[in-house]
Amino acid sequence: MNGEILVALNQLERERGISVDDLIEALEVALLSAYRKHAGAADNVRVQFERQSGAIRVLSRREIVEAVSDPKTQISLAEALEKDPGYKVGDFIEEELAAKGFGRIAAQTAKQVVMQKLREKERGMIYEEFAEREGDVVTGQIVRVERGVVIVDLGRVEGFILPQEQVRGEKYNERDRLKAYVLEVRKTPKGPQILLSRTHPGLLKRLFELEVPEIRDGVVEIRGIAREAGMRSKVAVKAALPEVDPLGACVGPRGARVQAISQELKGERIDVIEWSDDPRVFVANALNPAKVLGVDISPDERIARVTVADHQLSLAIGRDGQNARLAAKLTGLKVDIKSDRESR
Repeated sequence: MNGEILVALNQLERERGISVDDLIEALEVALLSAYRKHAGAADNVRVQFERQSGAIRVLSRREIVEAVSDPKTQISLAEALEKDPGYKVGDFIEEELAAKGFGRIAAQTAKQVVMQKLREKERGMIYEEFAEREGDVVTGQIVRVERGVVIVDLGRVEGFILPQEQVRGEKYNERDRLKAYVLEVRKTPKGPQILLSRTHPGLLKRLFELEVPEIRDGVVEIRGIAREAGMRSKVAVKAALPEVDPLGACVGPRGARVQAISQELKGERIDVIEWSDDPRVFVANALNPAKVLGVDISPDERIARVTVADHQLSLAIGRDGQNARLAAKLTGLKVDIKSDRESR
């Protein structure tokens, strides 16, 4: 049996990358605990696993003294000298104990240690895989909803969409497939915990990167995103080359690219606008689809005072102020919109 354990340990090192030294160390600790329960041994006992032969030895360590007061932890000098004339008082001697009936327990313990190490290795690999994907998008299948938390099957692990990371009004049905943003990967005693989001602006950014080759290739750059998840978003883009149309690249032929992203986000409206280094132009673009007559920037107050035609005022502000609110988020300015008549 001991030889079989050694073969199994070496096989795990080759196939799973788990160090034999780590396995032996964990095995010795577990075997010692099992032996103490089995034999009621004292603290001066240790278990040694022989790497070459696979033999399991139980060793008792006793101090050499003139007069013995505790036979379990002490041995007389006279008795020690019979074993080796070189011993002296204060030395320690280790002797192998007979481990009757311990073989079966040792085999069971070894199996438990191996299984535990395999679980730890698997959890470590999953953690490393998803830790590298923080800020990325993953695809999974909804398996259930528990206490408001959406649980998503990601293959070897489950991800969790907490209520605050869910889109208001979005339905999460079992077996539905969806894409989600990897918000955070946590280490827990039960293994890695993958926290996902459907509301994070990073989800929209990664969907554009996946859908638009020009963004992946660096020809078009996303310079900013303002998002009210499930309702409406604005994405500011800029071309790296003057001959490239950044809006056309992102919208796609007949709007195919932006429509595919909107469909993944359950119909969220997406406005793609062109970034400008001129804050007045950028504010005007950010208020799209409204047509802006003029923009006056007050740098000290961080306010953009915008003038639009009378019939464009409601469009510029948007329903419940949404268009103006998103424009403010995107530009980092407070946007004050007035009609042409009010500005006179």
